[in-house]
Amino acid sequence: MSESLQKKTVKGLAWSLLERLSVQGTQFVVMVIMARILSPRDYGLVGMIAVFTVISQVVVDGGMSQALIRKQERTETDNTTAFTYNMTVGVLIYLILFFCAPLIANFYGEPQLVLMTRLLGLNIVLNACMMVQKALLMAKINFRLLTITAFLSTLLSGIVGIAMAYVGYGVWSIVAQQMLSLLANAMLLWGLSEWHPKKHFSWASFKGLFSFGSNLLISGIISTIYSNLFSILIGKKFTATTLGYYTRALQFTNFPSAQLSSVVQRVTYPVLCQMQDDDKQLRRIYRLIVCTAGFLLFPLMTGLGAVSKPLILLLLKEQWIFVATILPILCLNLMWYPIHVLNLNMLQVKGRSDLYLRVEIIKRVLGLLMIVITLPHGILAMCWGTVAISIIGLVINTYYTGKLIKVGFFVQMRDLLPSFMLSITMAVCVYFVVNWMPLGNAMKLVTGVIAGILLYCSVAYVLRFKEIRYLRELKKYVTIGKK
Repeated sequence: MSESLQKKTVKGLAWSLLERLSVQGTQFVVMVIMARILSPRDYGLVGMIAVFTVISQVVVDGGMSQALIRKQERTETDNTTAFTYNMTVGVLIYLILFFCAPLIANFYGEPQLVLMTRLLGLNIVLNACMMVQKALLMAKINFRLLTITAFLSTLLSGIVGIAMAYVGYGVWSIVAQQMLSLLANAMLLWGLSEWHPKKHFSWASFKGLFSFGSNLLISGIISTIYSNLFSILIGKKFTATTLGYYTRALQFTNFPSAQLSSVVQRVTYPVLCQMQDDDKQLRRIYRLIVCTAGFLLFPLMTGLGAVSKPLILLLLKEQWIFVATILPILCLNLMWYPIHVLNLNMLQVKGRSDLYLRVEIIKRVLGLLMIVITLPHGILAMCWGTVAISIIGLVINTYYTGKLIKVGFFVQMRDLLPSFMLSITMAVCVYFVVNWMPLGNAMKLVTGVIAGILLYCSVAYVLRFKEIRYLRELKKYVTIGKK
């Protein structure tokens, strides 16, 4: 990796990390405050609609964002073509949701979902209008503007959502918060971004972009439907309150897992694309990224599971206590998520979106089978099923990485094993410390977190984990970049 690209990567990583921490941190604080005011049922109702809007957004993107980022010589025609596609499909999808809203409400037996679906469906159009701006900024590894706009919109919408919840608007405060967040973000990006549509739609450009993006679109739809199938089944078979518990537990586990995954994916994908033909360099950088991601995330996820009970009681009160039962199981599932993302990223870097699609189909078929087996046994059995599928999926994902750059399952597991074993040991120690201490929830949480950090860092230092050297090198490059 050239020095200029290295500095650019470090700078992009820093801004992307800042964006994730500031935006998701703010969203997390807002969620905690609103959850203390609202009920699990309120969040369950929004969760019933989320599956439809999330799937719609995957269709609207159509793989265009990843295609633009990967293309090293993109033109203004490419950008405008992608924008035209996003907006056209976005409006069409919204109209479908608008007229299907009564069917969704009837499916769940919740009449108020009609208006909620029609309002939250507007988020699809708002997302569509800023997809190209975001893709171009990520392609340039320029996350500064994304950080500023996302943080300001999150802060503004959070204040409005909390105020509405406080005065008694209930579930509508969540609806208003989500809509205002995207509206403000879109307005800021359009006002501050340098890019606006300049050329015209081109069928030739569309075919070039879509030939790569179509496989990502299909795999994205499959993956998103599967990921949200739990919400559909829980909302249909059980209750909105049970779904509220599940979505809160998922949000707690997503906070460290999805955010680190997002940072790693957004920064490393354009960087690895620039060295896509140098397998030796790809192998070296890829293994470094995998090791560092596991070293940072494994202790966060296992530690979160260990302190789940005092954390939930302290932040969300007694009415949400069942979340503490689900949360540790989801942590064991999502601790592997960044590794999944990195392996799938490599398929895109090498231009093998066909393998990407094949992998997603295989994993989702197995996942559906696991759901059929676990659904009759309740929500806890379903959550344990996700852990099993996560491990099976890891074997499948790493198979093709091994074929492409010779970094397969056993190589990656050998790199990750020290961090994994230390994280599990640390979590077990923290769990017993937290549950045996005759203290209040706040003191239990603080003691558990401090004990976990000290144990993990001290053992890693004494055993001279190679990841510490990687992080020191990263700090050195940040210092050079500042000078």
